[in-house]
Amino acid sequence: MPHVPGLPPEAQLLAGLARLGQAVRMEAIRNAGPHNLSPLQADIVSLLQGSREPLRQGDIVTALASTAPTVSDAVRVLRRKELLEAVRDPGDARAVRLSLTPEGQAEAGRLAITSERLGSAVATLSPEDFTATLRGVVTLMRELQDRRLIPVSQMCLTCRFFVRDAHPAATGRPHHCNYVDAPFGDAELRVTCPDHELPAAASAASAASAASAASAASAASAASAASAASGASAADE
Repeated sequence: MPHVPGLPPEAQLLAGLARLGQAVRMEAIRNAGPHNLSPLQADIVSLLQGSREPLRQGDIVTALASTAPTVSDAVRVLRRKELLEAVRDPGDARAVRLSLTPEGQAEAGRLAITSERLGSAVATLSPEDFTATLRGVVTLMRELQDRRLIPVSQMCLTCRFFVRDAHPAATGRPHHCNYVDAPFGDAELRVTCPDHELPAAASAASAASAASAASAASAASAASAASAASGASAADE
């Protein structure tokens, strides 16, 4: 409708998504909790809670679409707050992996509680609108992941256990999860799931990407150390 003023429909949608993102981020700031977590620090704690094993710092950089120096700073603060601990990587004696301390696990449990403000807003959607919104979100996320514009999420559409339209649509639960061997509908699609597993080919590609990010993180850490050493030398002079 060219006579309608303002941005075109696709730009209107993106603007709306950006506003929703602002609401989620503002709520994260208000939910800093007893450890005064920044949104990134909270994201790291939640990511580690949902991981089956300790993660390298490069894995965190990739998963959160952040930068090595930014994540390094956040990890350092979280370790100082005694929410994270470093364990030696069994596959590489020079590397460490990060996991939650008992206090970090307790904080992750607090963060997992849905905000009353946001939850009550979502609850105003009708079941039909909720289902359509969730379906649209995961479809758009999958497209952006395929275009490598966002990291791969632990969602149904990228999971090897997910079978789309395995059952008649009339049942209202057309999809099938082979992990739990049960049918489910669009309203139950997962954006993040602890049991998610990538197909073999995608898993190999993800591992290569994580290795690249880990290398970048190590380089950034070395550069930071060198810069600090240089600054100390200059101060001595």
